[in-house]
Amino acid sequence: MIRFVLGALVTLATGLVAHRFGPTAGGFFLAFPAIFPASATLVEKHETVRKQIRGLHGIVRGRRSAALDAIGASLGSLGLVAFAIVVWQLAPRFGSAVVLSSATLVWLVVSLLAWQIRRSV
Repeated sequence: MIRFVLGALVTLATGLVAHRFGPTAGGFFLAFPAIFPASATLVEKHETVRKQIRGLHGIVRGRRSAALDAIGASLGSLGLVAFAIVVWQLAPRFGSAVVLSSATLVWLVVSLLAWQIRRSV
């Protein structure tokens, strides 16, 4: 139920952003309602239940796992921004195979680099 409510609220907010600032601004928020709230609540529930099966409380572990998932989503978003920049810059000059291959490679490198930096800090 909470996943449905969170998804609905974020979708509403995305619609309001798109209505006020246009479809380009609204497009930045499109993937969020479909993925992140569901992922965070499912990760928390899964880890909590897993610990409860072993006879432990599990709530702290569930919340920490969800927080780690949120960090990963944030770092992956940096990679997606890099992907978008590469597509934006290369699309007018090159074919789609070159553009998407380059953008995917940049996404992978930026995401992994961001994760490594986060681990070392």
